[in-house]
Amino acid sequence: MTPIVTDGRLSLLWRTIFLLTLCVVVTQICLYLWIQHSVNGHFEQMDSEILTHAAFNLRQNITDNLLENQETAQLYNQPINQRPLQNAGLDYDVKTVITDNQGQIITSSLKGFVNQAGNKRSIKYLWQQHQDQPFDLKLDHRHYRAIVIRHSEHLALIALPIDVHHQYLVQFNRQLILILMAITFILVFIAAFSVHLGFAPLSTIRQKMTRINAEKLDDRIVVSEMPSELRPLADAYNAMMDKLEHNFDALSRFSDDIAHELRTPLATLSTQTQVMLSKPRHKTEYVEQLHHQHDTLEQLSGLINNMLLLAKTQKGLYDSQLKPVDTESLITKMIDYYEFMAEDRGILFEKSGNFTAVLGDDSLLQRLFANLISNATYYAASNSIISIQASTGTDNVMSEAQRTKQASIKPTFLKILLTNRLAEPLTQAEVNKLFERFYRHNRHNSLHSGTGLGLSIVQGIVNAHNGRLNITVKDKYYFQVSVALLTP
Repeated sequence: MTPIVTDGRLSLLWRTIFLLTLCVVVTQICLYLWIQHSVNGHFEQMDSEILTHAAFNLRQNITDNLLENQETAQLYNQPINQRPLQNAGLDYDVKTVITDNQGQIITSSLKGFVNQAGNKRSIKYLWQQHQDQPFDLKLDHRHYRAIVIRHSEHLALIALPIDVHHQYLVQFNRQLILILMAITFILVFIAAFSVHLGFAPLSTIRQKMTRINAEKLDDRIVVSEMPSELRPLADAYNAMMDKLEHNFDALSRFSDDIAHELRTPLATLSTQTQVMLSKPRHKTEYVEQLHHQHDTLEQLSGLINNMLLLAKTQKGLYDSQLKPVDTESLITKMIDYYEFMAEDRGILFEKSGNFTAVLGDDSLLQRLFANLISNATYYAASNSIISIQASTGTDNVMSEAQRTKQASIKPTFLKILLTNRLAEPLTQAEVNKLFERFYRHNRHNSLHSGTGLGLSIVQGIVNAHNGRLNITVKDKYYFQVSVALLTP
């Protein structure tokens, strides 16, 4: 594997390997130090027990030799300090050096040891430094574990040869280092191989993403074949592809629909113009034809204006465009406008509740309520009532971005519920299609000859205001539209 460097940083695979290598190396160093300390401590404890036992025997021998020297001195009338120590040997393979108060060596079995005054290896100096505590001593390229004791005005150095221990520890440390290095290499190799296998499914996702095109939007990842850690990513990828496929299909249908909607009036204008130019006509015929063409052009202008409005709402609104809008006067004006049309069919408007101000664009909100009230008027049953109710609350209907922005404030919303009784039954499945562009539930309704963009525009305006729109049908005849908008 070759490290991949992107923008001065290693790839995720190599960063993970380096981190695992660092952790393993640090762990192995700690393990090595602990083992070395444990083994050294074990040998030091064994040597200390031997030296302690040897010191006890040496004290006993010195005491016995002193008593024997006193008896001999009394028998032969000789000074005590002129009698040498006898039987100073020990059962252990230890070396001893015994001196008197003046530093003179009385007996010594340690070859190469020189007891000079002021020398750092003199028994007196060693006694001052260690005093009954074991220490390491190197003499003539040999290693000893030694201890210095004082007894009956004598100083004694007891040295235990530890060359065998030292050679064993050197060999043991060398082998331990090799073993730990081998274990480190194996662990790092296994970790790198495991990480490589763990990241392998990501290449599957990458390959599928590179193959995305307009003809292959149905390609999905089999979630069950992914590791548990990558299944949320696979689910998110499949959900993204579902949305992409749905939006692309909607865009394709929208392109077909708009082409169809534009083709019909343009074909009508072209045909009418060709007919009028085929031969001379009377002035009244030209005027009548111009009126027909004017109506067709108004239809085209309305369609284009609606499309521009949809494009505007999809871009969202800036904070500078959001201003308090009085919904009371706005809805009252819309009711007054459509009231004459409703009276011809015996339809009444009933408005209730507290219509507070909302944050939004005045022209867009006016178009929103105009579309809702006009649809309710056109599709309401004759001699029925259109109910418009308002209430405030703190229902969480904001988008994720708006919730983040208003995290420190608990927002308040104005909920407007518009209910009308339909002349014909309608199912919830049919209601869900009403948001589709150019969809018209009843294309033969003489009362309403719109383009099928009314509710699509309503949905776009509500989304631009970070609100929420919901349409339901109850008992197949009662059509309800709920709009929630943020208040100042």
